[in-house]
Amino acid sequence: MRITTPTSDPSRAAADILAVTVAKPARVEGALASLDKALGGRIARLIDDGEVRGTRNRLTLLHTDGDGVRARRVALVGLGRDPGQDDVRAAAGTLARAALSVRARTLAFVAESSPLDTVATTRAVVEGVTLGGYRFDRYRTRDRSDRARPLTSLALIGGNRAAARRAETVAEATNRARDLQNTPPNDLGPDELADRARAIAGAHTQVRVEVRDERWMRARGMGSFLAVARASSRPARLITLRYAPARARSGVVLGLVGKGLTFDSGGLSLKPARAMTGMKFDMSGAAAVLEATDAIAGLGLPIKVVTVVGATENMIDGGAYKVDEVVTAMNGKTIEVTNTDAEGRLVLADCLHYARTQGVTHLVDVATLTGAVVVALGDYFAGLMGGDDEFMAQVTAAGERSGEHVWRLPVHDTLRRLMRSHVADMANTGPAGVAGTIFAARFLQEFSGEGPWAHLDIAGTADLSRSREDEFPASGGTGFGVRLLVELAESLC
Repeated sequence: MRITTPTSDPSRAAADILAVTVAKPARVEGALASLDKALGGRIARLIDDGEVRGTRNRLTLLHTDGDGVRARRVALVGLGRDPGQDDVRAAAGTLARAALSVRARTLAFVAESSPLDTVATTRAVVEGVTLGGYRFDRYRTRDRSDRARPLTSLALIGGNRAAARRAETVAEATNRARDLQNTPPNDLGPDELADRARAIAGAHTQVRVEVRDERWMRARGMGSFLAVARASSRPARLITLRYAPARARSGVVLGLVGKGLTFDSGGLSLKPARAMTGMKFDMSGAAAVLEATDAIAGLGLPIKVVTVVGATENMIDGGAYKVDEVVTAMNGKTIEVTNTDAEGRLVLADCLHYARTQGVTHLVDVATLTGAVVVALGDYFAGLMGGDDEFMAQVTAAGERSGEHVWRLPVHDTLRRLMRSHVADMANTGPAGVAGTIFAARFLQEFSGEGPWAHLDIAGTADLSRSREDEFPASGGTGFGVRLLVELAESLC
């Protein structure tokens, strides 16, 4: 999609749809008043009749027939009361979906109609339109000729060019993460994740890639990761991307670790059939860190990044790892397996330790780790856990700026008692139904090493099964984590 930031009169914008926002209560003022005058008072009449009230995400389309404005249609998009950046982004997503439904290809958006400053408006609109216009239909064979074609252009009238470029880069990376998430597990395994990492490295001269096989991992004592991988017919891969710009901030290396379970059956602790649907999304953390790295390199941010993905499947065969086994992680600690469906933390344990050995100073892991976080926080907030208050504040702030919100949960040493094992240093699960999300974080802390570390449990936010009434459609991957991680990287520069 071509994105421009013209300064011309909105009434002269040649677009299929010209959009303006309307806050609640609706008033004809500013940019809306100018457009209303060009349209002969049609907007004011709609407001007076109560048809347009500024309700959040409510969109009204006016067909202009070229009368007063060049655009074929004018869209009035509601923001609700006291709107912020999330509301403008959601309105832009609503606009994109409405445009596709009426077969529009070109959009214009009046930045002045937003209550935010120019930079914030630009970012919100570009992200909202790009994310809201996303479709994953590569596997659909019916009615191809009847499908809406993608949007070709967005003219953000009065927008900020630099902010538009930045937002486009990050939003497109988010959509690429969604492509990875939505791809079915027969077509996306560890090798395909590795191929995507190679493509990212091939696109940036300052990014290098390493893909390690099971033999390499075995030689380095990654027994925790390899236990999970044993039953899969697809060999596990340890994927590492290294971004080293010429002028990076001295003394800071950001480590990004992603859980890359391309399918999770639960292993011998088999998931119920209903719970197994959607387990292709268990690699959402890997998708987020890979595409965030691509965006960071694309923006040329002056910060070193080491990205580590543990890619495997958790399957069942005669060699599958079993409950009651004791495995040894790369850092030498032993783990009693009490549930084979708590496999993500076993993979991450070795990946976190490995990332620290690569000189990482600030470490973030991203994982669809526990169902308990969905119960606690739903589908809007990801769980944030860690021990460094300053780093926790930085991650939280990055989430607020990016629209990928997090909620901090406690990680306390008292949880260590729940990890007790009679035969090993720790067990991989605690008492059923007791602090599941923060227990998992406390387990990971055993492998996170020295220095700031943040754990993001994105099990509730990585993919949606129902409408969240924002820039995302009703179902599928969200690419959660890409925008937050880019914001965090910028804050550390």
